[in-house]
Amino acid sequence: MARPVPLQASPDLPRRLTLLDAASLLAGTVIGGGIFLVPGVVARNVPSAAGILLVWAAAGVLSFFAALAYAELGAMLPATGGQYVFLREAYGPLWGFLCGWSLFTVNLTAQIAWLGIGFSRYVSQFVPLSPLAAKFIAIAIIATMSAINYRGAKSGALAQKLFLFLKLAGLAIIIASAFAAPAVHAVGQGAARVVGGGGIGVAMVACLLAYDSWAMVSYMAGEIKRPQRNIPLALGLGVTAVMIIYLLANVAFLRILPIAEMASLDRPGAEVAARTIGPAGATIVTITILLSIIGALNGATMASPRIYFAQARDGLFFAKFGEVHPRFQTPAWAIVIQAVWAGVLVMTGSFEVLISFAIFAAWVFYAITVAAVIVLRRKRPDAPRPYRMWGYPFTTVAFLGVAVWFLATTMAQAPQTCLWSMLLMVSGIPVYYLWRRQTNFLRGGPSSQSSEVPST
Repeated sequence: MARPVPLQASPDLPRRLTLLDAASLLAGTVIGGGIFLVPGVVARNVPSAAGILLVWAAAGVLSFFAALAYAELGAMLPATGGQYVFLREAYGPLWGFLCGWSLFTVNLTAQIAWLGIGFSRYVSQFVPLSPLAAKFIAIAIIATMSAINYRGAKSGALAQKLFLFLKLAGLAIIIASAFAAPAVHAVGQGAARVVGGGGIGVAMVACLLAYDSWAMVSYMAGEIKRPQRNIPLALGLGVTAVMIIYLLANVAFLRILPIAEMASLDRPGAEVAARTIGPAGATIVTITILLSIIGALNGATMASPRIYFAQARDGLFFAKFGEVHPRFQTPAWAIVIQAVWAGVLVMTGSFEVLISFAIFAAWVFYAITVAAVIVLRRKRPDAPRPYRMWGYPFTTVAFLGVAVWFLATTMAQAPQTCLWSMLLMVSGIPVYYLWRRQTNFLRGGPSSQSSEVPST
């Protein structure tokens, strides 16, 4: 099947983002409130400190393997839209469209709405908010980050680096205070019981979700300078840095809290800060979480519209989404409409349902995107590959095995949610064919051309 062709020529998004911008996008989007919440979940399901650290490390290594796959694909196909482009080139435009359809209708907009509500909930710890006021605060922060990214990729990247620095400073204070305080609990205690029981699966799922969103760097591939070098470096360095930060935080928590107590807490990080810093500790944690949420929200707001932009440029989404702002050189309409849709999800509360669907759908596309490395090596063996995935095919197969296990586990635990998620994904099939029919009509008939993916 021929690849879709843009309905009209228009400027491309300029390559203005550096390696630091790209790595900051990854780290700032991944590191959210999870590092303060997930350790309690892991402690409830893993019996030893060594086991806890092993699960966090394993989840990081597996995320790193997936990042290596995206690095090969991003260096080979350094075009705006990233994951959408990878799927289009490997499997055809239908699969690329279904990815974009799921991301816009469910995955990314629901995530943005959820982050906005999460921000308002933590603000309410300082200022009491009514339910309506909380929704307006959520919409306000979404609108603010959208406005920043509307005005340019560099302004969005600057905000991302600022909030990443601030959240890392907050984390550094909490971690350093735990290492400076006398150890209450020996981290090596219980090393003989590394893992045990069926809870290891629950712990691994929680940790994998804490590493989620690293793929967003690929969405910006068309705007990263020297993409063949900087995309693989940003993915590799970014995931590695996040893994080190997560492990340091967990070692710090384990120095202060016995595992049984950590397991009983919803926010063990706040308890650690309260014990090592004093009454101000809880405030520092809350502020750090707020900064983490803003950074994750900014990253999602910055990267996500590039998927819809790429689809529109292929004639597979509303044409407005493919327009470039003449002054700011951004996919301005895609950013605005995404913010409006996320606002609708906030006001209706429907994001709470959609976010549960989003996790399953996201991992379906992670799996088939990593598998695209295998497909494209067979389909296009002579294509230039500035970076080739380390450990291929073993690292590829290792991640795919975990992805299948993750999806099977999720289906076993929440079959109805997974069914609805799959129905939402496949609902894009008739929409795709309607869009193709309309696009071919506007072109005056079926197109036999193919669009080229930029290589620089």
